[in-house]
Amino acid sequence: MTEPTDAYAPPQDPLVVLHDDHQVVLVDKPAGLLSVPGKGEHLADCLLSRVQAVFPTALLVHRLDRDTSGVMVFALTPHAQRHLGLQFEKRQTKKTYVARVWGEVAEATGTIDLPLIVDWPNRPRQMVDHVNGRAAVTDWRRLKRSPAETRMRLMPRTGRSHQLRVHMLAMGHPILGDPFYAEGAARDFDRLMLHSESLQFRHPDGGAPTKVTAKAPF
Repeated sequence: MTEPTDAYAPPQDPLVVLHDDHQVVLVDKPAGLLSVPGKGEHLADCLLSRVQAVFPTALLVHRLDRDTSGVMVFALTPHAQRHLGLQFEKRQTKKTYVARVWGEVAEATGTIDLPLIVDWPNRPRQMVDHVNGRAAVTDWRRLKRSPAETRMRLMPRTGRSHQLRVHMLAMGHPILGDPFYAEGAARDFDRLMLHSESLQFRHPDGGAPTKVTAKAPF
C-alpha cells in the first residue's frame, strides 16, 4: 500500500494566506492537497506550487500529510529556510493540532511516548516498534467528549511521519476518517479529522516569537 485507493482529486479552494512578510508566508492548507509534488504528472498539483504561483521565491520548510489541513510555513529567502529548518530539526517550534477521534477518551490529559518506524510492506503506514523505532512523543488534552467521539488537542514534541495518527490508534481512539488507521464506522467520514491549528516559531529576522493560528473547519 502506497496511497489510499481513491484517486487524487485535490480541492480547488483559493489559497488562504494567514501571514506574510519579507521572510515567511504562512498558509492554511486544505485537506486532500499534497504539500509537495508526488511522483508523476497526476500528482503535480500541491501546496508548494500554489504558494510559489503567488510568492515565487517560496521554499519548503516542513510538510503536512495530504489528508491533514491547517497551518504551514514557507520561507521566502534561503536565510529563512535555514533558520526555520534548524528550529524544526531542534524541536524549537511549537505545534498544536485539533482532532476528532473515535470513542470516548476517559482521561482529561496525557502523554503518549511510543517509538515509531515505517511499516515497510504497507508503507507509508507507520507502526510502534520499541526496539528499532525512533522516539515519538505526543502530549494531548481532551476538549469535548461524547460516547461516540472525543475532540482532542494534540501537541507533538517530535515530528515523526503519521505520529499523531498512530499514537491515537495506539490509545484505542483512531482519528475519524483516517484512510490508513481507522476501520469501519470510524473511517466513514469525508476527510481525516486532523487539523494543524497553530504554529509558533522564532522569526528569521530578529528571532521574535511568532504564532499563527487557523481555526479547524470541523
